[in-house]
Amino acid sequence: MSDSFDPLDPRLRVGTWVSDAFDWFTDTLQPVLDFVDTVLDGAYSGVADALSAPPFLVMVALFAALGWAVRSWKFAVFTVLGFYLIAAMDKWDAAMQTLALVLVAAFIGTVIAVPLGIWAARSPTVSNLLRPVLDFMQTMPAMVYLIPTLGAFGIGVVPGMISTIVFAMPPGVRFTELAIRQVDTEVVEAGQAFGSSPMRILRQIQLPLALPTIMAGINQVIMLSLSMVVLAAMVGAAGLGLDVVAGLQSLNVARGVEAGLAVVVLAIYLDRVVSALADRAPVVRASRVRA
Repeated sequence: MSDSFDPLDPRLRVGTWVSDAFDWFTDTLQPVLDFVDTVLDGAYSGVADALSAPPFLVMVALFAALGWAVRSWKFAVFTVLGFYLIAAMDKWDAAMQTLALVLVAAFIGTVIAVPLGIWAARSPTVSNLLRPVLDFMQTMPAMVYLIPTLGAFGIGVVPGMISTIVFAMPPGVRFTELAIRQVDTEVVEAGQAFGSSPMRILRQIQLPLALPTIMAGINQVIMLSLSMVVLAAMVGAAGLGLDVVAGLQSLNVARGVEAGLAVVVLAIYLDRVVSALADRAPVVRASRVRA
């Protein structure tokens, strides 16, 4: 078959071009990829070990105490019952591995997303450049992200984690940009009238006022990260996703349902904690922005 372009019967080998570019990328930056692999795998292993090492009752008590501190005693009771159910279904270690993956991926995604959102809110050019990139990241099927990351990092938790970060990060950027743009301009102008610098206005006015919306974006990052645990398991990531995949492959309804219930408990817990933290956003007073 000829490689010449026929306008009546077009065939652009976009996939081949992307594959060649990806091969060049991995060959050229292999030391960097190895470093990223080591750092992410070490971060995941450290968090997973910290969550799994104590007896599960100790961790349940800690999770419940956090729930009580940020929300209510009723939520603390739900936390005890929910996490005890996970342990009773013999899913504790898998749940802690999943929680570790979600926490590390959501943390990295947030660290990248919030500054990008702030930058986009302050620069229309950056906002216009980011918008199609974020649209691409959100509309591309999540499973497609596993292909290049698997080729770059091999089987293990890292390709699943990177795919999770890419898939879950866009809402964090969008919510942060929206939150900063929605801050009352009169409040910002009051800070400027007091002689505050742009960084001080950002730190003491815009971010505190925008925090509830930013936290809503972080919440979305966490929820989308949890939704990726099954796909991440397909490339070797440990956790509840492995049980879901195994249940699917063997048509084992019990195993799949138990893993799904554990994911639901984690999702509800993380959602309520993050929402409660957002409700505790500080109130900005004019005296805080005086130069």
